[in-house]
Amino acid sequence: MTVAELRRTESTPAPKATNVARGLEGIVASATRLSDVIGDKGQLIYAGYDINDLAGKVSYKEVVYLLWKGKLPNRRELDEFTHAVRAERQLPGPVIDFIKSAPKTADPMDVMRTAISMLGLYDPDIDKEATREINERRARSITAKIGVIAAYFHRARQGKSLPPVRDDLTEAEHFLYLICGEPQAKEASDALDVAFVLHADHGMNASTFSARVTISTLSDFYSAITSAIGTLKGPLHGGANEGVIQMLQQIGEEKNVDAYIEKQLAQTSEDLERTTRGDPKDWEGKTDSLYSVGETLARTVIAKPARLRERRCRRVVHAAVDQKSLGRLALELGIN
Repeated sequence: MTVAELRRTESTPAPKATNVARGLEGIVASATRLSDVIGDKGQLIYAGYDINDLAGKVSYKEVVYLLWKGKLPNRRELDEFTHAVRAERQLPGPVIDFIKSAPKTADPMDVMRTAISMLGLYDPDIDKEATREINERRARSITAKIGVIAAYFHRARQGKSLPPVRDDLTEAEHFLYLICGEPQAKEASDALDVAFVLHADHGMNASTFSARVTISTLSDFYSAITSAIGTLKGPLHGGANEGVIQMLQQIGEEKNVDAYIEKQLAQTSEDLERTTRGDPKDWEGKTDSLYSVGETLARTVIAKPARLRERRCRRVVHAAVDQKSLGRLALELGIN
C-alpha cells in the first residue's frame, strides 16, 4: 500500500465544551486546613489564625510548627522542634562544591532548584518507604538548608568565603549572618522573621499545585519540591519580590511615581500585581515599622493605584504583600 492509498481514519468529533477552564482560578482542586487567602478582603489565615494575630507576635519557627502540626507549640515542643531543625543546616560537601562551581551569572533559582534536587542523592533514607516520620525529617532538612543554599550562592558569586553554619541563631538571624558574614542587628532579623511568617503559606498557588501533582505520581519528596521551585521561578508566580526591587530602582524618586504608574496602567502591565492572584492585597504589612528602606517611595507606590482607581474606572490594581515586605527588605540589605 502506498502513502497515496492510505485514508485518514475518521474519529468521533470531540464534544464541544461549554466551559473551558484556562487556569485554576476559581477551580476547587482540594480542601485544606493549612491556609486561606481571601484576596478581595485582604485576609490571610493560617490554620484558623488571622495573619494579624501571628505576624510580629509569634516567630517563623512557631508558624512552621503550626502549619505542620495544626497547632502552635508550647515551650517544650518549640525547643525540641527548633533543635531538630537547626541540626539539619549542614549541607553535604558535594552540594557546597556545586554552589561554588556554579556560574556566577546563574539565576539563583536555577541554583536553588539544582541544589535541592541534589540533596535527594544524600538522603540516608532515600531507599526506604516514605513514612510520615521520614518525610517530616526531610521537611525539616529542606527548611533548614534552603536558606543556606541561597546565602552561599549569593556569597560565592561575589567571590566571598562561605561562613560555617551555626546552631545558635534563629532562621532569620542565621540567614542574615550567612549573607553578610557576621550577625546583623536585631531590627533586621526581626523584620526578616516577620517577612518569613507572611510568606509561609499562600494556599493552592501554582508551585504548591505543581508539587502536589509530582508527589501524587508517587515520586519522591525532593522531586516534588524541585517541581515547586521550577514553577516558582516563573515571573508570573514567584517574580514579585525581584519585581519590587526593580520597580523601586526604576522609579528612583518619589516625584517619578505618578508617571511610572500611569505608564504601567497604559501598557496593561502585570508588573504591579505579579503573583498576586489570591494574595492578600490591601494588608498594610507588619514590617513597616521595623525598617525604612525607601519608606516614602514604597508607601507612595503602594497607595497610588488606589488613588488612581478612585479617579477613573479601569483595571483594578492592588498592592501585594511582596511590595510591602521581602522586596523592600532585600533592597535594604543589598540582596538582588
